Amino acid sequence: MAEKKKFYKVQIPLLNREIELLGPSLSAFNNQTIKIDLTRELRGKSIEIIFRISATAEKATATPTKLELLGFFIRKMMRTGIDYVEDSFSADCKNAKLRIKPFLITRKKVSRRTRKGLRDAAKKYIIEYVKERDFDDICQEIISNRLQKSLSLVLKKIYPLALCEIRIMEKEE
Repeated sequence: MAEKKKFYKVQIPLLNREIELLGPSLSAFNNQTIKIDLTRELRGKSIEIIFRISATAEKATATPTKLELLGFFIRKMMRTGIDYVEDSFSADCKNAKLRIKPFLITRKKVSRRTRKGLRDAAKKYIIEYVKERDFDDICQEIISNRLQKSLSLVLKKIYPLALCEIRIMEKEE
């Protein structure tokens, strides 16, 4: 005979939201992942967040493990006559080791030396920025665009950017 399923509430403190999941018991959701698309909440900036659920018999909460800027948003921002700068590096925050992939779009074509300068300055700034914060705070700042805005102001001294985003940020196991 099949088990009776019902809806259980899962708290998402990062988004100040509560969702309902269908399953046999609350503890069955322990260590499972859910994916939430924040395109509507962020007015077109399409971020997808993967949460890992930690559940006990009476309460379940979801903590973020990965933020990803979706590809169609990046393709929409690309134009002819511009250059883009990508990078991938590891950084340590207070409570986790992170893999961060920034994505920068310049206003015009620029030299290779300028792109390298942008890449190096972005890496240095982000590593220093995440060093004194914990993972949940960094996620909140990426969602609210505070990290990207301050990074853009630093990189403006090298070359003005059309777009400055964190394409992927995830916890490394």
